[in-house]
Amino acid sequence: MPRILLIEDDDSSRELGQFNLTRAGYEVDTAPDGDQGLRRFTSGRYDLVITDLRMPGRSGMEVLAEVKRAEPDVPVIVVTAYANVDLAVDAMKTGAQDFIGKPFNRDHLVLAVRKALEDRSLRREVRRLRVKASGIERPLVCASEPMRRLVETADRVARSEATVLITGESGTGKELIARRIHVRSNRAEGPFVALNCAAVPGELLEAELFGHEKGAFTGAARARQGRFRKAEGGTLFLDEVAEIPAQMQSKLLRVLQEKVVDVVGSDTPAPVDVRIIAATNKDLRQRIEQSVFREDLYYRLAVIELALPPLRERPEDIPPLVDHFVARFGGDRDLAVSRELLDDLKWRAWPGNVRELENVCERLVLLAAGDELSPDDLPPQRIESDPAAGRPNDGPRDEWPPLPDGGLSLIELERRVIERVLVRERWNVSQAARYLRIPRHILTYRMEKHGIRRP
Repeated sequence: MPRILLIEDDDSSRELGQFNLTRAGYEVDTAPDGDQGLRRFTSGRYDLVITDLRMPGRSGMEVLAEVKRAEPDVPVIVVTAYANVDLAVDAMKTGAQDFIGKPFNRDHLVLAVRKALEDRSLRREVRRLRVKASGIERPLVCASEPMRRLVETADRVARSEATVLITGESGTGKELIARRIHVRSNRAEGPFVALNCAAVPGELLEAELFGHEKGAFTGAARARQGRFRKAEGGTLFLDEVAEIPAQMQSKLLRVLQEKVVDVVGSDTPAPVDVRIIAATNKDLRQRIEQSVFREDLYYRLAVIELALPPLRERPEDIPPLVDHFVARFGGDRDLAVSRELLDDLKWRAWPGNVRELENVCERLVLLAAGDELSPDDLPPQRIESDPAAGRPNDGPRDEWPPLPDGGLSLIELERRVIERVLVRERWNVSQAARYLRIPRHILTYRMEKHGIRRP
C-alpha cells in the first residue's frame, strides 16, 4: 500500500484530504506544518508527499526543496489557494510533480496522486532495466546474520552521498558491496569506475586518477581524462586504498574536500561530481600509527565504514554460496551437493574467503564424474605449522600428534592450546582468534572461562 505524507495547516482540509486518500486505498500520515512534516519525512519511508504552499514556519517550497534533496525519487505535489502561473513555474523548477489549486475535488486529488505514483513506478522500472543492461551489479549471496545486517546498512547508506570505506580480508566481496551501493544510489545510471591502487605504480597513479594533458610528461602523446572524470556523475571505487603513496594521499584529500582535480600539465582545476567508495584489506588505524597513512584522509574516507567478516566466521553462507557457484559452473548439468561435502566445506579455514570457495566449486564441477559432488574431489586441506617447531606448512589436515594411552582432559587441552597460541601471537587476541579460526568474542569468552590472563 503506497504511503503518503500530507502536510496541511488547515485542519478541515487536512482531515478531508486524509479521508479521501484513505478511501482511495492509500496509507496517509499528516502534519500541521512544514517543520513537523519534515521531521516525519526523515523518520519514515514515504512514496509521495503532498504539501500546502503557505504555512507557518517552513513554507511548502522549502519542504519541496528539502524532500527533493533527501529523496529525489519521491514525488511532491504542491497545493495552494493562491494559484498563479509564476508559483506553478517555480514549484515545477524546484522539482514538484504536480501543482494543484484550492479548492479541489476528491477526483482531482486522487487522479493527481495516482498519476504521480505511476510516473515514479515507471521511472524506477526504466532505471532498473538500464542498470541491469549495464551489467554493473553482481549477485550477492548471503544467509548469515552478520552479512544480512551489513547488507541492510549498505542499502540504507546507498541513497546518501557519503563516502564509504569497506574493509575486510581479500576475497570477502568488497567490490560486490561497492557495486550494490552504486546501483541502489541516485547515481545508478552513471558510470561505475574501479581502480586497484596497488596495481598502478606510484609515479603513474596521479595521471591515472586525475588525467593529464598532451605533452604533460615524456610519453604523454595524447590527453587522458583520468578515472575521476571518467566516473563523472557516478561512483569511483578505489580498491586497496591503503597502498596509495603518501604524496598522493594529500592530493586525494584535496579532491574529496574541494571536488576538483588538478589535471597533470594543466593550470586550471577541473570540477568533478563523483562519489567515492574505498576498500582495503589492511588495518588503516595501524597504518596511521605507523605514519604511513594520513589520519585526516582516513576520517574523510570512513564517513561510513563497513567491515566484511571473513568466510570462516560466517559458515551459514557456505551452503547458499556453493549452490550458487555450482549452478553457475554446472551450466545445464543437474548437480547435487552431498551433505558430507557441505560439512567438510564448513570446517575449512578459507584463507582466500569467498574467492577461494568459488575456485574450489569450479574444480568440483569440472572433476565430478556423476551427478553428485562428493568430498573425494576436494583438494587436500592444509594446516598452518608452528614456525618455532620447524615443521613444513604442507601436512594434510588429519596429521595430528598421537593420542596418549591414558586419556586426556579436553578442557585442559583447550586451555593449553589457547595459551600457546596467545604466546605465539604475542598476546594479540585478534590475531590469535584468526589463527584459531574463531570469532574474537568467542576467544575472549574462553579466556575468561579458563582464567587466562596476560602475564
